[in-house]
Amino acid sequence: GVQAQVSGGGSVQAGGSLRLSCGGSEYTYRSNCMGWFRQAPGKEREGVAVLYTDGRGTYYRDSVEGRFTISYDYATNTVVLQMNSLHSGDTAIYYCARSDALSCHLWQVYGDWGQGTQVTVSS
Repeated sequence: GVQAQVSGGGSVQAGGSLRLSCGGSEYTYRSNCMGWFRQAPGKEREGVAVLYTDGRGTYYRDSVEGRFTISYDYATNTVVLQMNSLHSGDTAIYYCARSDALSCHLWQVYGDWGQGTQVTVSS
């Protein structure tokens, strides 16, 4: 299948910021929904932020609301996750995902996972 191109991630101190990007023209261009998920060691993968690629809306898990911003760059067909005020609880492998479902706000409709990128926040 088509692979997503993921960039960003890395290590940062608490309070810092990181930016993740997920693109690849075919991967994002034909998807109604795009999103970011994460999986911390010993935990299940969870939804972080998702959006409708046509601009209808964005959705966040409660713990990142107000700190993270998901956006879609139409020029490059790239979905971006800007993460601010990071803390140790945000440490995880982050994955982008896509869906052609009608309801993009539902975490369970996503699949076709891109490669993961490690985000490590030290306190």
